[in-house]
Amino acid sequence: MKQVQITWLMAGLVLLLPCPRGQAQATTTFFLPEVDAYIRLASNVRLELQGKAAIQDGSFYRATLGPSLEFNLKPLKKLKDIAIFDLDDMKCMPVMLSIGYRYLPSGTGPATNRFEPTLTLHIPAPGRFLITDRNRADLDWSNGSYKWRYRNRITLERRVTIHSYHPAPYASAEFLYESPYSKWASTRLYAGCLLPLTKHLQLDPYYEHENNTGVHPNQQANAGGLALSLYFPPYKP
Repeated sequence: MKQVQITWLMAGLVLLLPCPRGQAQATTTFFLPEVDAYIRLASNVRLELQGKAAIQDGSFYRATLGPSLEFNLKPLKKLKDIAIFDLDDMKCMPVMLSIGYRYLPSGTGPATNRFEPTLTLHIPAPGRFLITDRNRADLDWSNGSYKWRYRNRITLERRVTIHSYHPAPYASAEFLYESPYSKWASTRLYAGCLLPLTKHLQLDPYYEHENNTGVHPNQQANAGGLALSLYFPPYKP
């Protein structure tokens, strides 16, 4: 009974989060298709290859392409118990460091080059919940200009059991400090569900709402995302 109550609580969070209210003057809508491949190179090193696009009103807006190298510590037993049905073997690691490069072609301006250092913490919580604290810097340069932003994203998720199937509803919030504005200029809210398809494939349909207060009037963006993740091979202690 307790597990059923927790499951309904997570479902309620997912349903309620995509309904933020704001006073922005301009709102845009995007579709965000994405494919991520994760290749385990060693017990403490993994390669990520990412391809992501942003489509606005049926037209190409921008893309994100590039690799990352991810480094992890040894797994934590409590995290292994929580992430036992998870395809992402990094979720049983308490600390993960990632160094990445991204190339961002744009349909509205010059392309951007991005260096992405990321520190991710996985924290076990009561009720078999998993808290993920991702700290990432976007270091961008384009046409001789340079800018940066710091991104902190907190995610709460929990694997649930439906017969022999184990989806994971989640909700998260991300806060962005942007150098052009010298302040915390954007907030992003997410809600979605991780859906395993096979032992190597996972689908992540999600909703994203962004409120950008760096410009006046505020700008809001709503997006529907669909990410396909491939994991080869899993971590083996």
